[in-house]
Amino acid sequence: MKKVKAAIIGCGRPRGGDDVTGSGMSHAHVKGYQALPNVTVVGCADLVEARARDFAASYNISGVYTDYKEMIRQEKPDIVSISTWPATHREIVEGCAEAGVRAIHCEKPMATTLGDASAMKKTCEEKGVQLTFNHQRRFELQYQVARNLVNAGAIGTLRRIETACADLYDWGTHWFDMMHFYNNDIPAEWLIGQIHVDKGKTVFGVRMENQGMANVRFVNGVYGLIFTGAGNTIWADHRLLGTEGIIEVAMPDVRIRARGDKEMRTVDIPKQKEVGGWTPITWGIRDAIV
Repeated sequence: MKKVKAAIIGCGRPRGGDDVTGSGMSHAHVKGYQALPNVTVVGCADLVEARARDFAASYNISGVYTDYKEMIRQEKPDIVSISTWPATHREIVEGCAEAGVRAIHCEKPMATTLGDASAMKKTCEEKGVQLTFNHQRRFELQYQVARNLVNAGAIGTLRRIETACADLYDWGTHWFDMMHFYNNDIPAEWLIGQIHVDKGKTVFGVRMENQGMANVRFVNGVYGLIFTGAGNTIWADHRLLGTEGIIEVAMPDVRIRARGDKEMRTVDIPKQKEVGGWTPITWGIRDAIV
């Protein structure tokens, strides 16, 4: 396998950061890289030098920096993981792309505005840089088993995907990604949504809705429906409705009523091999590298 040099931007703390410079997800990223035999983590960068030094000492990383651009110049990584708060993502993504990094694996949520998200995408496309985001749920076995059942025709033709969670921005970004995953990453045709905000809850410094919903139609005619906020539930993580059956995914179980079934039955899920600090994140990193 090709040897790959990786670097970490934003060292955070194991239980998460308390400001825009830190996110604890960096610990899962570095363990994922170091679990892969062809990857060497050559550097880490954080605005707080003590945090960068502690992180480097914990994972035996030689390069320690407070300026990520200097790290890129000195270490020349093939891929970087960005594990800072979303408001900083655009500047760092564009800075890495301009500095010559060929692949960027960034934490979610993508950005705080649509304009920033679009600019990040545009810059990376123009520079020929691979830009991926840490939507690790698609690498968890129960969700893969559910998609395999859909693709095998167990519920006929997929028509609708339903889900619910706390908010559209932080948690919802995973479930929007899972809609694409179950539908084999077919592009969306349109989306309509509505939110109600009258409380002060924030996530990553961004104000969240207390109630919300969105309806999306994909170009192959499949619909996705998501409800958010207190009290909203579908009594499962995801519900997949087809022309001849239904699948419900409720971590860690998958239930199905397929052709010929009189009631829901539970599907056996194989045990996932533990790799790195958080297995789905490790497999997501491997997928980004391969």
